[in-house]
Amino acid sequence: MRAMVLHRPGAPLALEELPVPIPGPGQVLLKVSACAVCRTDLHVCDGELPHPKLPLIPGHEIVGRIEAFGPGASGLPPGARIGVPWLGWTCGACTFCRAGRENLCDHARFTGYSLDGGYAEYAVADVRYCFPLPPGCPDAQAAPLLCAGLIGYRALRFAGDAPRLGLYGFGAAAHIVAQIAARQQRRVFAFTRPGDREAQAFALALGAVWAGPSDLPPPEPLDAAIIFAPVGALVPAALQAVVKGGVVVCAGIHMSDIPAFPYRWLWEERTLRSVANLTRQDGREFFAAIADAPPRTAVRLYPLAAANQALADLRAGRLQGAAVLRPD
Repeated sequence: MRAMVLHRPGAPLALEELPVPIPGPGQVLLKVSACAVCRTDLHVCDGELPHPKLPLIPGHEIVGRIEAFGPGASGLPPGARIGVPWLGWTCGACTFCRAGRENLCDHARFTGYSLDGGYAEYAVADVRYCFPLPPGCPDAQAAPLLCAGLIGYRALRFAGDAPRLGLYGFGAAAHIVAQIAARQQRRVFAFTRPGDREAQAFALALGAVWAGPSDLPPPEPLDAAIIFAPVGALVPAALQAVVKGGVVVCAGIHMSDIPAFPYRWLWEERTLRSVANLTRQDGREFFAAIADAPPRTAVRLYPLAAANQALADLRAGRLQGAAVLRPD
């Protein structure tokens, strides 16, 4: 099979011919039809997330169809269309797993980081951590749901029932969350890179009531804010934008350092929290919630061999929505 392989963080991915992987106990082999390019992939490839498995096939927003089963794998029929997310395996025995918080498992393994992922024609995954996908969503449009959608949904849940919601960084996750929040009759305020009029128009088209640069305050106070951009300086900005008792959720796996800020910006029972990974229950709830009306994911398609270009476009902010690799 063809695969894009990371040998050294900071170096370009290499297009290589590799043997098709053999599914191990509890695993399935799937033929990859689409794999979205996530900002976490960028953090892995740029060396901002330490100690990846090397060499590594990145990619953790995988859509494919089951081709073969490893010993003991069951629960899905041959040919089933499934999605493979970031969380690839947990121990089931640590304190967090036993408490239903497997996203914090002490020994977790992650697709496209500690396990090979979907920048390839074939991939293997633990069948217990895969999700059947709603039929109304094509493969390329379904791929960003496996992380941008799932992590965005978890972050939205942590933001509570806030009627006025700010989204800082209007990329793949925010453009999905904005649609879900608008359907819930929330007022969405989108914050983009300064000067990015295109992203602001995109946000307004998806239901935001206001869109503007992240270096300006919103036109009215927010009840909650979700920060998707990996920019630590947005944390004090968001804290100043939310009302007393408001919530600021940091949804990324990596963020630049947060600058010092006065305690009064956090005071009055504002909450600052992060989101780490996802649970399988998040996935079940998310896909059930969107089954009848999946969000409209905006995607730009790239051939597998153009993965480096997709990562460069993401790094430079040249995307609206999500980049998606198509091995075929």
